[in-house]
Amino acid sequence: MFSERLKRLTPYVPGEQPQDREYLKLNTNENPYPPCPGIADLLRTFDTERLRLYSDPVCGRLRERIARKHSLLKEQVFVSNGSDEALSFCFYAFFDSLYGRLLFPEYTYSFYPVYCDFYGITYERIPLDREFRVDLDGFLKKGDGSCGAIFANPNAPTGTYLALDRIVWFLENYHREKIVVIDEAYIDFGGESAAALLGQFQNLVIVRTFSKGMSLAGLRLGYTLTDKELIKALFTVKDSFNSYPADTLSQLIGEIAIEDDLYYAKIREKIIATREYFSSELERLGWFVLPSRANFVFVSKEGIPGKDIYLKLKEKGILVRHFDVEGIKDFVRITIGTRDQMARLLSVATCLFP
Repeated sequence: MFSERLKRLTPYVPGEQPQDREYLKLNTNENPYPPCPGIADLLRTFDTERLRLYSDPVCGRLRERIARKHSLLKEQVFVSNGSDEALSFCFYAFFDSLYGRLLFPEYTYSFYPVYCDFYGITYERIPLDREFRVDLDGFLKKGDGSCGAIFANPNAPTGTYLALDRIVWFLENYHREKIVVIDEAYIDFGGESAAALLGQFQNLVIVRTFSKGMSLAGLRLGYTLTDKELIKALFTVKDSFNSYPADTLSQLIGEIAIEDDLYYAKIREKIIATREYFSSELERLGWFVLPSRANFVFVSKEGIPGKDIYLKLKEKGILVRHFDVEGIKDFVRITIGTRDQMARLLSVATCLFP
């Protein structure tokens, strides 16, 4: 009844969304602030008659606005149904086991091995360094036997960040004919995008999302920045799968969001300030906190298993994320909410884990 392919799949497990009570949700890295006001104005005045027509299959207007934001050409932009779809298309278009193993960090976004299994791509996990950072030296050592590389910057779930000069060094020393995908889902929270490097490196692909920095996780909209020829390859994959992945409303909302830099800069500053306050308070209370450039922190408390931290906080109505994976079992990942929300978590954690 079921294909052999299906039997071999181990699906991605998203952050839990329990419905049994009201929780303080700090487990899925959602932005605590609403999207920009112009979106509400659009929804109040939108002509629903437009929904009987198909959306623009090439997302032309939105791609123009994204290109302008990043000082690129429209032909260097691809829009997708969330950044996960963009990543999936990249795996299909650019990585092939005929040419070696795909390289990605040992602890990173857990969809990467799922996509590899889905498309039959062999892979190798590169250990993080002693400070839980992506080890680009380790990538280079395995480069000759690779079909490409992908890593998140900032990395998830650790939150650690690679400065742009390190990425330049890696791209200069890695194989120019092999694709390097940088997943910048969290770049808005204190990092510097590698988009400025696209003119130097035609094998560089950058995947971004509207979910985190632009408060639109429920919209499912993402985009990719890269060389024009690689964009054409992504369109080939899209049009072999679904010609209309981004609906009309999503495209219109994306056009508004991508241009409201002032609003989103203000809420990003709030999140960064709250992250630093929360990290300092946790450290003062004896927690180990990895330095983060994302909208979350990865933390542990000596002598307390990560699963116990997760379960005890859940009992108190606070959700954080625990990964039951050897090597990071003692950590939990905590999304940065508002300052009041983080103060509530600190108060509860102080009582539970003195």
